[in-house]
This record gives sequence, C-alpha cells and structure tokens, in this order.
Amino acid sequence: MTRSLRTGAVAVAALAASIALTACGSDDPKKDSGADTPASATPGAGGGEDSGESAGSAVDAALEGTWVGLTDGKNVTVSIASRKVALVADQSVCQGDVKDMGGEPMLALKCTDGGTDRTMGAIDSVDGSKLVVSWDGGTKDTLAKAEAGKLPSGMPSLPDLGDLPEVPAP
Repeated sequence: MTRSLRTGAVAVAALAASIALTACGSDDPKKDSGADTPASATPGAGGGEDSGESAGSAVDAALEGTWVGLTDGKNVTVSIASRKVALVADQSVCQGDVKDMGGEPMLALKCTDGGTDRTMGAIDSVDGSKLVVSWDGGTKDTLAKAEAGKLPSGMPSLPDLGDLPEVPAP
C-alpha cells in the first residue's frame, strides 16, 4: 500500500509540474516562441542547408507544451519547454533534453528508476495537436496536446486510496 501511495504521489507531482511548465508563459510578445500558433513540422522537412536555424526553430516551437495520452492503457505525459523535457509514464519519471541528432530532433532522457524504455525518442511527427514519438526501447507514444493551464480531459483518474493515515505535522 505504501509503495502504491508513493508511486501515485510521484505521478501526481510530476503531472502537476509538467502542467505548471506549460502555464509558464510570457506576455512579452518579443519572447513569444509562437508555440500557440498551429505549426506543422515534420523532422527533416523545411529546407536544406540554407534553412539553418529556422527549420529547427519551427520544430522546437511545435514541440513546446504538455502532451498526454495512453500507451498500452497507461498514462504518458511529456512536457517540453525551452528544449528541456520531463516525462511521466507508468511508474517512470524521466527528464532530459531535445537534442539535434544529425538535423533531426530527438528526446534524450534519463529515468530516475533506471528504466530504459523511453530514454532516446525520435519525433515521427508533430503538429499543433498531436505528437508521435518512437522510443529506442520499442514503445511508440501518440500524444495529444494539453491545453495550457488546464488538466487534460479523458484521462483515467487515480485509484481510490481509501482511508489514509494522518500525516504528522513537522
């Protein structure tokens, strides 16, 4: 019971942190990355060598935000802000960066539990509402963009924890 309580608490804390990341925006138009505009970016698209930073910037802007979904019946949440990535999937909590691997964006993560299922992910596609990531561990996540500052809908709720003992005050 204690293990499931801890796992649930970690998952809730990670989800809250990932949602908070997407709520952290700027009202300064000079700092707006354009993440709210529907961008359509597919890795490898967007020009040749002359496109330089612009192709990467379009993909970065399309990746920004919190993405949620179910893979094999289990919640998956990926939050991306300023090329930093946080992931909560099943009982794993992972963090890392969006890396440029030969012109292709990849999600490079390290999981706190030592898991390796979702440590290197290729972006199959991303647009304003859907992100598809294929992980080296064989898993493929299809995620929907969560609305900034709001909890995602359609996700299963936490199981009933029953009567929990009081937590002593510090």
